[in-house]
Amino acid sequence: MTIFNLIRATNFLKNASKNTISQFELYSTNIKYAEHKHLERIRNIGISAHIDSGKTTLTERILFYTGRIDQMHEVKGKDNVGAVMDSMELERQRGITIQSAATYTIWKDHNINIIDTPGHVDFTVEVERALRVLDGAVLVLCAVGGVQSQTLTVNRQMKRYSVPCLAFINKLDRLGANPLRVLKQMRSKLNHNAAFIHLPIGLEKECIGILDLIEEKAVYFDGEYGETVRYDEVPKDRRSEVQEKRHELIEHLSNVDETLGELFLEEKIPTITDIKQAVRRTTLKRTFTPVLLGTALKNKGVQPLLEAVLDYLPHPGEVENTALLNEGKDGEGQTIILDSARDGKKAFVGLAFKLEVSKFGQLTYIRCYQGMLKRGDNIFNARTNKKVKVSRLVRMHSNNMEEVNEVYAGDIFALFGVDCASGDTFVNDIKLNLSMESIHVPDPVVSMSIKPKNSKDRDNFSKAVARFTKEDPTFQFRYDPDNKETLVSGMGELHLEIYAQRMEREYNCPVELGKPKVAFRETLLSSCNFDYLHKKQSGGAGQYARVTGIIEPLPPHQNTVLEFIDETIGTNVPKQFVPGVEKGFLDSCQKGYLSGHKISGVKFRLQDGAHHIVDSSELAFVLAAKGAVKEVFEEGAWQILEPVMFVEVVLPDEFHGNVIGQLNKRGGIITGTEGAEGWTTIYAEVPLNNMFGYAGELRSMTQGKGEFSMEYSRYSPCLPDVQEQLIRKYQEEMGLLPDQKKKKN
Repeated sequence: MTIFNLIRATNFLKNASKNTISQFELYSTNIKYAEHKHLERIRNIGISAHIDSGKTTLTERILFYTGRIDQMHEVKGKDNVGAVMDSMELERQRGITIQSAATYTIWKDHNINIIDTPGHVDFTVEVERALRVLDGAVLVLCAVGGVQSQTLTVNRQMKRYSVPCLAFINKLDRLGANPLRVLKQMRSKLNHNAAFIHLPIGLEKECIGILDLIEEKAVYFDGEYGETVRYDEVPKDRRSEVQEKRHELIEHLSNVDETLGELFLEEKIPTITDIKQAVRRTTLKRTFTPVLLGTALKNKGVQPLLEAVLDYLPHPGEVENTALLNEGKDGEGQTIILDSARDGKKAFVGLAFKLEVSKFGQLTYIRCYQGMLKRGDNIFNARTNKKVKVSRLVRMHSNNMEEVNEVYAGDIFALFGVDCASGDTFVNDIKLNLSMESIHVPDPVVSMSIKPKNSKDRDNFSKAVARFTKEDPTFQFRYDPDNKETLVSGMGELHLEIYAQRMEREYNCPVELGKPKVAFRETLLSSCNFDYLHKKQSGGAGQYARVTGIIEPLPPHQNTVLEFIDETIGTNVPKQFVPGVEKGFLDSCQKGYLSGHKISGVKFRLQDGAHHIVDSSELAFVLAAKGAVKEVFEEGAWQILEPVMFVEVVLPDEFHGNVIGQLNKRGGIITGTEGAEGWTTIYAEVPLNNMFGYAGELRSMTQGKGEFSMEYSRYSPCLPDVQEQLIRKYQEEMGLLPDQKKKKN
């Protein structure tokens, strides 16, 4: 505690007669959490997993055992309270996490910043931006479900940002729990070099504790809420199993850690410290994943997980964070390493990773990567160069804000009144000219028409759309001039339904959602040459531009991107007009000529052309590029691509045949099946266009026992009959069918 805080506390005690004990406790708590720890005593972690693996329940237990909350509540909110981290009413009603929520707590004098993330694939951007700013993560797996579809997605996201992780196999108390099967799936499906550091003492109803393989002790959790951790000797009948699994752990570590490998080869017995240090070194390098066990709902295994977070996950100083020097004469493309020291000597650098609009204004979540920031300081947005004065600095505990005076490197905090986008970099010195890598945002795959039920609600509707599109980059809004309707796009039906419900609840604006529309794409089948001349003369300065080159398809794994390459030599197409050609190409690709969907998976190679000394302009070259794309459409062979989803269906064995038959009817390809304890998991790839209404169908086929999840896999060519239907529908809308043309004439 600083001298300043000590004086304040003394003054507070002098006036004790005016204050209640609870107020003093609250004041002490605020001082406790406002303290700034050394770099080594900070952990920034995320809790990520497939939907319904127990992330929020685990976070609730962590907050309870660390003294952050006084009572635990269940996720479904049976007692009308719900979990602390599910602050939104919709989350409590549905029992799912919709928005990532941040909090911080203290365990053994270490400050742990935690972000609880959603598990549903429709809210995958919440996981994406959380992992972008975290130093470590806890990958939660269900002891029954094991590695599921969203687990694969989360694993890819961790890999993208090189986030070290611990695995926590939860729900040991569930019927059919099998942690050994989950470990095998981690090795085969996730390609993790993983090994147990815990073993269960009993499974399902008989789960009474865990065995620690490193310390070779039995761990029991006593008390009403498992708050008392008791260590005991390993039961005699389990000692040989503990020795065997401990040897397996050392073997897996020795394969990736030189120090332990040498001890292993020399047949020396490693000490507890040797093993712990090896686990830490290899976890930080992402070459090994320690697997812990427990059941959060039954209050077992949470405290050892907290110990493992401190022992094996990195502090901010052990993670290399970089920034790019923006284009300039000195440092074009140069990468610099940020200094995470908490002395405040270096310039401030922070990354805005999440936006929330509340009644107080826009709340911007920021991770501080370098330097320090005080209340009253000025900061600059590196993208817009706008100056902002920091009037309030807060740290978040779910939806509660706690004021702080300053933040240092490694802290996660929030600001008010900052106009920015998700992924913007902030600095306190505009001369720094730095920007950090932004956040990967997946493209939306489903669109629906949307309109307010009452025309009087248009103002509220506009406010809601403006807020939600700013907060969530995967939620997009646009007007379709052909059908004269407004469209919202997102990651799935649930995603769009949640926002429709939020508009009604938060803005008193009931809306009508139309039928889901799939984001099809158009692409070229084979290369086509073009030579297009745009020439227009109407008195005065005319327009003249000629472009020559090739439009060719990109490989299948790149069929969602567009590429433009300038291969011109000489001055036939002056360099100042090349951006105009690129703009014309990209504009043309916004709406294809086959079915009106976006064009993707093509490369535009500009090889030559011609210009006029007077009549050429950027606009002329924009129009020439558009003409070239239309020319290639008329001469080339085109096809329509559709999004294919990776679908995972879990169902009782007796319905296996019916469900597979139904997936085949929907054009699905079965990629694998797994069976365990009377339940079957079916893995398939199905076109998204065929998946609408599947939830109700699956429930009726399996007597309400089956459930499924899906996530975007790739774009692939659709069947000829689907392509014909799409083309005909588009031609009908545009009045291009032969009988429609006759009527017009």
